[in-house]
Parts: sequence; structure tokens; C-alpha cells
Amino acid sequence: MNQLSPRAFDGPSEYPYTRADFEAIAHMVHAHAGICMPESKAMLIYSRLTKLLREKGIGSFHDYTALIRTDAAERTRAIEALTTNHTKFFRENHHFEHFEQHLRQPFIERLMKGGKLRMWSSAASSGEEVYSLAMVLLGTDKSQAKRIAESDVALLATDLADHVLRAAETGIYPGNNGADIPARYGQLWTTSGTGGVTVARPVRDLVRFRKLNLLNAWPLKGQFDVIFCRNVMIYFDEPTKERLLDRLADQLVVGGYLYIGHSERFIGPAADKFTSIGQTIYRKDRA
Repeated sequence: MNQLSPRAFDGPSEYPYTRADFEAIAHMVHAHAGICMPESKAMLIYSRLTKLLREKGIGSFHDYTALIRTDAAERTRAIEALTTNHTKFFRENHHFEHFEQHLRQPFIERLMKGGKLRMWSSAASSGEEVYSLAMVLLGTDKSQAKRIAESDVALLATDLADHVLRAAETGIYPGNNGADIPARYGQLWTTSGTGGVTVARPVRDLVRFRKLNLLNAWPLKGQFDVIFCRNVMIYFDEPTKERLLDRLADQLVVGGYLYIGHSERFIGPAADKFTSIGQTIYRKDRA
């Protein structure tokens, strides 16, 4: 690992925190979640984990590091605390526009003929992404939306952090978090109040939230027609990205679609199975 600048640990601090502590924590985060923590993240680790040391009554990062080596539950808490969960409704809206313009109608026709539809938001965070997708699928015609909701359709949303999944399941978002929802969807599928915006029950009922670490085994049944895996690979090294893309490819049906983040790219052997059909949008054309 590169040498840290001595300035990273300059100045007063509540808890002793050494270069060795940083390196040990960064190694564990990479091993268990695939997330790379370069030296520029040294003080982020300190600031986010300090609360956990305080709760545990632990006096140094050396002692806390020793704890999370052997305590799997506390290690999970630490990794969750270090996970970035920035998201918003209709983020990278060109993906939802593509889905609406090119996939929605064929999927609805399939559902109305008795077929099934399966979609997966694989790094769902607090749920804005999957709820955006569900709103687009249901559309703006309530009678048609009812028929869609009664068909064989399911949206899976997974994340490795318990706290964001619990927040997502409520469908309640504070402040002006609903500002990016297009009016045609927001008026139909959300309600606003002094506490923020609430996603309507028909939208929430389409989604199942589950905890899943993308590096571990995936207890998934069947393949998906659509997978969103956006803005998570930016935290991984190249070998981890290649393995993840290969596994995602296996989880998609031939003819299925994979959406990735705007700053991410498709790499590795799995790329040969896909055709780029738009900005960070890929269709699986080969098994």
C-alpha cells in the first residue's frame, strides 16, 4: 500500500489512530466488500468510525481493529458506516427514459399475455433507484397500472447496508428529495407533506428489499430481464469489477439489459456477450 502522508494523522484527535490502523481497516473493507479505500480516505475512515468506537467504549483504533477482525457483526457495522449511499430519484435519467421508450411497452405486452418480468436493482441504497423504475413501469394510466401490478412482475432491490434497506422499505423521504421525480409520476405515485415525500403503496408493493453483499454468494432464483448496477463499481479494483460483471452477465437472460453508472465502463470477458446500445446501457446478445 502507498505510504500515507504524515499530515493525515496530524493534530489533536479523540482516539489514537495510526497508519497501521488505517491499513488494517482498508484491507478488511476490501476483503469483505470489495471497496478500495486509498490513502485519501484515511480521515473519512476516522470520522465515520469514531461514533462506533464511542458506542463500544473502545479507547483506540488499534483496539477497535482487533475487535472487527474477530467480531463479524461489528465488522459489518463498520463496513456499512464506510459505505457511500448517495442517490436520488431518477438519477442519470437517460436510463429511465430508455426504459420508458424502448422496453416498457414490450414488457407490458408480455405481462398481459401471461408472461413474467423480473428486474433487479443490485446496489439499491435507500431505494430511490428501484422506486423510480417501478414508477416508470406502472406509468401514468391508473387502470393499466393496476393490471401491471396484478401480473407476474417483481422488482428485487439489494444492498449490503441494513440501515439503508430499512429506510427504503418505508418509502418515506425527507425534505425535497422528491424534487427530481417528473411531475407526471410524482403526482400519481407520491404524496407530499411537511415531513417530505412518501412513495405510494402500489409502487412499494412491486419491490422486495433484501440484504446482499455483491462479493458473496447470490441466493437468487432465476434470471433477470433488467439489472441496474450503477455507481458501485467505481469503488472496486479492476479484478473485482471483472468478476462482478461476469456474474451479472450470468444473471441476465439473453436479450436482457444491464445499466451501469455514467463513470463506469464494461471490462473483462463478459463484455463479449453484450452490445452497447446507449450511454452505459448494454444488451446481452450471447449466452
